[in-house]
Amino acid sequence: MLQQTTVATVKPRFRRFIERWPTVQALAAAPDADVLQEWAGLGYYARARNLIACARAVAAQGGFPRTEAELLKLPGLGAYTAAAIAAIAFGERAVVIDTNVARVVARLHGVDRTLDEARADIRALANSFTPADRPGDFAQAMMDLGATICRPKKPLCGECPLASGCKAYASGNPEAYPAPKVRRPRPHRHGVAWWIERDGAIWLVRRPAKGMLGGMAALPGPEWGNEKTAVSGLTTVSHGFTHFTLDLHIVSRASPADGEGWWHPLDRIGEAGLPTLYARAVEAMLARKESLAA
Repeated sequence: MLQQTTVATVKPRFRRFIERWPTVQALAAAPDADVLQEWAGLGYYARARNLIACARAVAAQGGFPRTEAELLKLPGLGAYTAAAIAAIAFGERAVVIDTNVARVVARLHGVDRTLDEARADIRALANSFTPADRPGDFAQAMMDLGATICRPKKPLCGECPLASGCKAYASGNPEAYPAPKVRRPRPHRHGVAWWIERDGAIWLVRRPAKGMLGGMAALPGPEWGNEKTAVSGLTTVSHGFTHFTLDLHIVSRASPADGEGWWHPLDRIGEAGLPTLYARAVEAMLARKESLAA
């Protein structure tokens, strides 16, 4: 939940989530639509789909695997997550590397390439001093060190327990390590969403299970493209995704096209589980209606 959302936003959402599904078995039995609705607004919706698949795999196995190798076989678990669970939950010696840990290792050893370029070397270096004793405590200490002391900007080197042996600190310019990632401009796309309203309700659909916002409730419309379609839109909503930006043009339509969907009352739109993009589109349209009525 924290991947694309602030702690303040996540706290009540996390509590509500685990109160609704307090066990892996409860989550495994939940309908996909209910979980995706609960995830609405948190971003990275593939994580919600993987969470459902992972819960079902764990429930089918009768419990969580206890080794890094077996954890890696679960849906949605990558190298960092599998290693972190193995070390913290089960005490297995595993090399846990998130961005914070990678930065600590790079600075300590004076690695001046980008983290992507030095990925293999950083893993080897981290492996060389990861202890067999209390590996979970070590992993959490390294993550906290990177998050609070060895920060990307203005690191607190005077408070760091590793400063005396740190090559980046010795250089006098620790922020230069590792080399910053080159940020490429994000491409821009355009999309059309149809506003189909009847008797105080709007027509919603569920997006395809795979792809952007997969499985989420949405306004209907064609797939997004790189070229702006010649349409007369009622309003436009701009939104930024991780890899591209989007202008979504809202276009009035008289009736639904063929396909599955449902009428959702506008006065209960907060219960629809719309992701941020479509929630903002609905808000923009309701504001437009109020403005025209004034």
